[in-house]
Amino acid sequence: MRSFASDNNSGVHPAVMEAIIEANTDHATGYGDDPWTERATAVIKRHFGAAAEPFFVFNGTGANSVALQAVTRPFNSILCARTAHIYVDECGAPARMTGCAVIPIDAPDGKLTPELLKPHLNNFGVCHHSQPKAVYISQVTELGTVYTIDEIKALAGLLHGYGIYLHMDGARLANACAALGCSMKEVTVDAGVDILSFGGTKNGMMMGEAVISFRPEVTENLQYYRKQSAQLASKMRYLSAQFVPYLENGLWLENARHANECARRLAERLACHPQVKFTQKVESNQLFFTLPTATVRRLQERYFFYFWNESINEVRLVTSWDTTDEDIEGLLGVLSC
Repeated sequence: MRSFASDNNSGVHPAVMEAIIEANTDHATGYGDDPWTERATAVIKRHFGAAAEPFFVFNGTGANSVALQAVTRPFNSILCARTAHIYVDECGAPARMTGCAVIPIDAPDGKLTPELLKPHLNNFGVCHHSQPKAVYISQVTELGTVYTIDEIKALAGLLHGYGIYLHMDGARLANACAALGCSMKEVTVDAGVDILSFGGTKNGMMMGEAVISFRPEVTENLQYYRKQSAQLASKMRYLSAQFVPYLENGLWLENARHANECARRLAERLACHPQVKFTQKVESNQLFFTLPTATVRRLQERYFFYFWNESINEVRLVTSWDTTDEDIEGLLGVLSC
């Protein structure tokens, strides 16, 4: 069954699968002391700069939890958009594992701004209140919108003045770079991001992410947070080997461009239907819109996707690196029935 539910539902790119199979050769030292992890680390540094220090983990929730532990203490607070993955979709794991209060902020398009953050930057040094120490942003956001480089720089400039770290969840970072026409370095470390959860599972990889620190004082204890969080893989090579084909020859960007382009084409065609009302700008590979109930039910008979807000019949469709023209035409055909 073809799906527009999530780019998590897509398959693994053949080049990534081949890399995993090739890593399954003979014996190799465990826990990251292997040639595949060394090579993956080198290619990550080529993309993000010499200061980047990657720590490979199993999944996105683990990456976010490890990253946020590295930049907070239990009496701190973490600020995020109300729609943020760490607040909505991770079962409280970051809050539990950091001990921090997670403070949601209303952001209609999923993007935080300095103006939205400023009212929450107070009570420093007052023992009765959690102390703001980290801000979490998603690139791309959970609403499919994309932070520009200047928007991230504005956030970082504000936060660093208060000694607050900026953590980016880059589960769809490739889609953001494809949309902006920039490198991953330009939109992360060069823009002031302090620590990054970097994933490719939504873009052709099988599993695994890398927590990438850009600050030496953050890097110092990351290996211990990773181990305590049960995110240190003994057979690390099967995680790290995927990043080599993903990053070395531009596969990450090729896949993301394809997914974004499919979303753009689908959005253009959907806009021709008077019953379709978009609720967010289509800037990446996610589409949010409302439909009449009968139309939604008809689509659900053929395609798997999620309601975003069932009270207003708002649905989310997500295109993937392997979305085809046939997928798009098939969905549009059902919509036109």
